Amino acid sequence: MKDSHPSTIQQKPAIAAIATALGEAGISVIRVSGEGSLEKVSRIFRGKDLAAQPSHTAHFGRILDRPEVTERGSETSRASRESRMIDEVVATIFRSPKSYTGEDTVEISCHGGVLVTQEVLEAVLRQGVRHAEPGEFTQRAFLNGKLELSQAEAVADMIHARSRKAVEAAGQQLEGELGKHVRAFRQQIIDATAMVELELDFIEEDVEFANKEELARLLGDVRAEIGRLLETYESGRLVKYGVQTVFVGRPNSGKSTLLNTLMGKERAIVSATAGTTRDVIDADWSYKGLTFTLTDTAGLRETADEIESEGVRRSESAVAKADLILYLSDVNVAPDDEEQRLLDRIVAHAEGKVLLKVGTKMDLADAARREDKGPTPAATESGVRRFDAVISAKDGTGIEELKRRMRAEVLHHKDIDTGQVLVTSTRHRDALEKARHHVEEAVRALDSGMTGDFLSIDLRAALNELGTITGEITTEDLLDSIFSRFCIGK
Repeated sequence: MKDSHPSTIQQKPAIAAIATALGEAGISVIRVSGEGSLEKVSRIFRGKDLAAQPSHTAHFGRILDRPEVTERGSETSRASRESRMIDEVVATIFRSPKSYTGEDTVEISCHGGVLVTQEVLEAVLRQGVRHAEPGEFTQRAFLNGKLELSQAEAVADMIHARSRKAVEAAGQQLEGELGKHVRAFRQQIIDATAMVELELDFIEEDVEFANKEELARLLGDVRAEIGRLLETYESGRLVKYGVQTVFVGRPNSGKSTLLNTLMGKERAIVSATAGTTRDVIDADWSYKGLTFTLTDTAGLRETADEIESEGVRRSESAVAKADLILYLSDVNVAPDDEEQRLLDRIVAHAEGKVLLKVGTKMDLADAARREDKGPTPAATESGVRRFDAVISAKDGTGIEELKRRMRAEVLHHKDIDTGQVLVTSTRHRDALEKARHHVEEAVRALDSGMTGDFLSIDLRAALNELGTITGEITTEDLLDSIFSRFCIGK
């Protein structure tokens, strides 16, 4: 383990990568960072000498496929024939330490075609520049003290965010809000450790520097504050990864139709033929800042069809992994023992999860009521007829209320709308839990009258765990694990 932030920036060999998404666009950006990056790009840049230009300036020029040969500073006709212009570009210069990575950096903005972007990158690489690994620019920013580790991870979260709330959570972390909390915890533990270890230094003189009551109160406060931050993880997980939502029910209960209605497009095949959906179908849907990953499943029924049976098994597997389960039932079909058995199986898999029973095809029930002047089947008060919501995906009846109910039930006793800091990373949650455990062990040691050396062991272990969140404490394996999940160019 080591302190990751050096006092001075040591520039590493130059790296380069395309920083924008591949594909046709108005502009693409090639990022070059590291030792000699300005000089190396200048070799293939026809325009001003980039190596002589000040930081935070942009310069128009042309990228050549190879360096031009000069005689006494002037271009020769032979050189002009040998060098081919690839594209007209704008090169923006950021000198160390005032750049994203902390190193000398050039960002080349070229036309956004796939071929021209790749050619510009290859021309840069031929100048002795190495192609960047995934996340290597951000890793250098962290190692050069430009970002805390939690902020660096927030960069990837921002890129991969699938909802407005996920963007907000990543933005808070990128601004260092999580780091502020963790640093406060660490400082309190450092203060406690100092009191304990100072006393150990004078143990032979029988001098007490640590007020046991004050120390117990301080550690109790730290434990409580870490606990409050940990309580946000479940909300943070839903914000970051989305709400895993599964539609289950008998064949032709309206699962695929509801998925298409929520998505606003034909995502799943809808047919009156039972067993049309034989595998799970996933689609992301956002509602009021929260992403729901909707999973349409095969209809649940006893069947001898081998493929359909496998679809039913996958449906049950999806239920086991879900955060929210919608059991759909046609209000126009009388419930029977088979459906009750199916519902019982779903309830057994749904322990600890949110289960909503939804009555579907109310438009047909309304038509029957208008013709026969009879009661609506959905009003039946037995078995699966105790619905949490009643809808018609065809005419929109109850859809808005179902949307609100889905969000409210998932976020019951969870608050993602107050702007509080959310723990969204499993790694951060694990580190916080371990830190809290060590603080609790220190409190128990204090209560039982153990000597300060036992307290010190747990307090230092808690400091190490908290340090892995902000990056004060790192290992090569930890950094490799984090930055390997980044996209190339970031």
